[in-house]
Amino acid sequence: MNARLLEQSMLASEDPQIYDAIVKEEERQRKNLELIASENYVSPAVREAAASVMTNKYAEGYPGKRYYGGCEFVDVAETLAIERLKQLFGVEYANVQPHSGAQANMAVYFAAVKPGDTVMGAALDHGGHLTHGSKVNFSGSLYNAIGYTVDPTTERFDYDEILALAKEHKPKLLVTGWSAYSRIPDWQAFAAIAHEVGAVMMADIAHVAGLVATGLHPSPVGHAEYVTTTTHKTLRGPRGGAVMCDAERGKTINKKVFPGIQGGPLMHIIAAKAVAFNEALAPAFTDYARQVIANAKALAAALQDHGLRIVAGGTDNHLMLVDVSVRGQTGKDVEAYLDQIGITVNKNTIPFDKNPPTVASGVRIGTPAITTRGMKEAQMREIADIIGAAMDDIGTHARVDALRARVYELTAQFDVP
Repeated sequence: MNARLLEQSMLASEDPQIYDAIVKEEERQRKNLELIASENYVSPAVREAAASVMTNKYAEGYPGKRYYGGCEFVDVAETLAIERLKQLFGVEYANVQPHSGAQANMAVYFAAVKPGDTVMGAALDHGGHLTHGSKVNFSGSLYNAIGYTVDPTTERFDYDEILALAKEHKPKLLVTGWSAYSRIPDWQAFAAIAHEVGAVMMADIAHVAGLVATGLHPSPVGHAEYVTTTTHKTLRGPRGGAVMCDAERGKTINKKVFPGIQGGPLMHIIAAKAVAFNEALAPAFTDYARQVIANAKALAAALQDHGLRIVAGGTDNHLMLVDVSVRGQTGKDVEAYLDQIGITVNKNTIPFDKNPPTVASGVRIGTPAITTRGMKEAQMREIADIIGAAMDDIGTHARVDALRARVYELTAQFDVP
């Protein structure tokens, strides 16, 4: 029996199918190289809190103002999570109850604009997220969503063009923050655009939150009226979301989260969030975040040496968007091949992509998870060498076993938490 799951022997007998799935997933995470930019590994302490008895407690409402009795201890956990998050980002108010980043964003939409209002966010193939105005999402179906794009030459944001688009459409909400943009944004420029057209600004920092919290990435706090985030990704906590703003706007956010879009909060996850926020306040977390960025830069440069094009020319954060069409391949094919050799990435559209999202011309790669395992620049070069060899082998699949062996040899040297 897997040593980590000895304590779950009850699960092995009660539900062997789920137990088997968990054991195999743990093995996959240990053996594979996790390069999906939005994934990470939580600490054992975060896992312990997430699996705690707080999962049993209903706690509708907020600390000190619950609709159920028996909340004195979950109140402690949520208050700690709130105060630690406020300290991390230097904000007046935080709501840690959203079950996800999407629900954190939904709370802001419901607080800041009304159905039918015009909102403006980055187009999905230009680094945006589903909740930034995609037609298949609530943000694009409840609101009149306008998408802004990157410059076709630099593949970076052109603030003059975004201002012109904002003046034309006069959005009431300007959405910033991205899921596939590798460069440093000018938060002040975005705020100036919002103010010029009378819009409220939301900064979704789900991807870069851990870098922002450590001061290694510019913060939108003080520029955006609302800041949302997930608590996983670079923040290295459990899966969940949060909203930050000033105290006055926070009163409305509280109502929009509960009872507006959610019922009882997940108190075990909120406890785990508190643990993760405490970890992020420690000096060691800044060292970790600095290595995440260093690894991303090293990996991007090494992939370029293998003839792959990095969108926008490189990266300033934890991720890169790799244009595989320059090698005559699609993101779908590259993702599938890499999965066979134990490297996990996700296909991703690139700016002005001619392929649909289900095929895509790129893959998105990130370094948070492999940095958590302790990998550094030397390992980034090895990973790039393996990916380069994989790109050469996609047509024949002659080297699948040999490349998988290289991946497993590498991951055997760096355990997951």
